[in-house]
Amino acid sequence: MSAEHPGVLDGAVAPSEQTRLFGHGEAAAFLAQSYRSGKGHHAILIEGPEGIGKATLAFRFAHHILSHPDPRTAPETMADPDPSSPFGRQIASGASHNLLHLSRPVDEKTGKMRAAITVDEVRRAGKFFSQTSGTGGWRIVIIDPADDLNRNAANAILKILEEPPRNALFLVLTHAPGKLLPTIRSRCLPLSLSVLPERELAQVLDNLGVTLPADQRERVLAAAGGSVATALKLINYGGFDILEAFRAIVAQAGGAPRKDVHKLADVLAARDGDTLYDFFCSQAIDHVVEKARAVGIAGDVVAAERMARLVSSLSEKITVAAAYNLDRKQTVIEVLDEIALQAGG
Repeated sequence: MSAEHPGVLDGAVAPSEQTRLFGHGEAAAFLAQSYRSGKGHHAILIEGPEGIGKATLAFRFAHHILSHPDPRTAPETMADPDPSSPFGRQIASGASHNLLHLSRPVDEKTGKMRAAITVDEVRRAGKFFSQTSGTGGWRIVIIDPADDLNRNAANAILKILEEPPRNALFLVLTHAPGKLLPTIRSRCLPLSLSVLPERELAQVLDNLGVTLPADQRERVLAAAGGSVATALKLINYGGFDILEAFRAIVAQAGGAPRKDVHKLADVLAARDGDTLYDFFCSQAIDHVVEKARAVGIAGDVVAAERMARLVSSLSEKITVAAAYNLDRKQTVIEVLDEIALQAGG
């Protein structure tokens, strides 16, 4: 992870500093035209898998609005942000008085990111709106992602969304909109983003200066699922090793040898293994989701329902483990055991 930007993967560029947007042209055009019409919604829920450019789009839109505070004179399309402009420098450094980025805070004791966005972070939004705008115009809050809001924080955000201040805009990012409070979703305009096609994912990697042999490049593009975050985890964090070990374990009928399960769990529970642990958790859930989809298409309703319950169970287990800082090794073992048990049931 970047020391300057906690939560930003090695090899990536912080969304607040990214000047290029790959893909999502229709979404960007919609936002620009909606703003120019003067009838834009006060809260936009930007939906899509992790690492496809949701935060980049949000910061790009924020830069567009702050650069053109009067919608009537705003251009019909968004230009690439100018990092040398006053707004560009302020947004990149987090010093803008008109933009607040809410994400998981860093624990001062451990130096690691906390497991959730807390109500204390949301109170910053209340203070932000109570202060005079730096330009007397728009105030924008980016919640990145709202999936990380704990219950109290989600309720606090909901209260602000119910009675938004004048000239306030919320850009609410989510990897899994189903995890959000229905009342939050109902107060936002949904904007869904798709995963990046391999061609555009390759362009992002080129822009980041990632150079790979042709055979490895094809392997990364195929396995990344259209996500830049997944691609970087595969390239820079040893994600392929984790993915292969996981697939080998779940592929064994009757359950994998305990030594293989414990070996993988030991790696994922390592002191500095936050990124790989998160990668494993997402891959485990994605694996079951794909299984559910496959048996559903095949017409096996009973198996599809069982897999759907397994997705919910694993998601809850992982969420609770993070919230209470439970032993990661034990969590990994339980996840693998549950997949083996239910998949065979």
